[in-house]
Amino acid sequence: IQPAAGDAGGALGAALAVYHQYFKQPLLQKSGRDFQKGSYYGTEYSDDEINEFVKIYKIPAHKVTSEELVTQISNQIADGKIIGWFEGRMEFGPRALGSRSIIGDARSAEMQKKMNLKIKYRESFRPFAPTVLAEKVSEWFELDRESPYMLIVADVKKDKQREMTDEEKKLWGIEKLNIVRSEIPAVTHVDYSARVQTVHKEDNPLYHRLIEKFYVKTGCPVIVNTSFNVRGEPIVESPMDAYKCFMRTEIDVLTLGNYILYKEEQPEFHDSIDWKQKYELD
Repeated sequence: IQPAAGDAGGALGAALAVYHQYFKQPLLQKSGRDFQKGSYYGTEYSDDEINEFVKIYKIPAHKVTSEELVTQISNQIADGKIIGWFEGRMEFGPRALGSRSIIGDARSAEMQKKMNLKIKYRESFRPFAPTVLAEKVSEWFELDRESPYMLIVADVKKDKQREMTDEEKKLWGIEKLNIVRSEIPAVTHVDYSARVQTVHKEDNPLYHRLIEKFYVKTGCPVIVNTSFNVRGEPIVESPMDAYKCFMRTEIDVLTLGNYILYKEEQPEFHDSIDWKQKYELD
């Protein structure tokens, strides 16, 4: 299933229609892995461009190697921090798939509420999706295939679920929603399902290495992944977009290429927009 089955995908459909119907090219039988390889078809900013951005705006930032990046960020996630992850080419389609993502610890019972209220500026009950290492997906979800575009819903494995007590079953509304249902409560829906994204090391090696580091540290190959934006805004495209979203929200740490930015080190940010007023809850 290709990842942009909406207005954006119309361009892909038109191109395929012309290719096959006008130019009479044969339809090929798909074999093996996904031909689109993650659909990272968007813009990418070079190290020089990111260096220039950090330098021009005098942004406090720590330059690190790729290995230091994934090690330090995996530690931050394990410590409960929320990360703005801006790396590589942007995704094609409506889903953030590990290039323009906000990520966090799926094991945290408070992560869903925190991300919704303090980052996305929306209702606390809105669900989030997991990213899981492709090679570990069948150990954590009732899924025997890859789901690179976050389009397949699967139940959390029974041995990872937590059965509700009789008292918990009597609860209703938000109280029942907030019950910890599994080892990864931040991405487990009320019916024990999740909309899964798998990440393969061939498609997004840096994102895969990050989650692999997190897995080695915690024993959990799953993190929370949501789009890098606030509700009502498009996904961030440029370093400036990412920095503004970082400063306007309660994201703790931002990565820009091989730079790590910590919120507590940033200067005061003056903004003419009150985001909580601009985007009222539905």
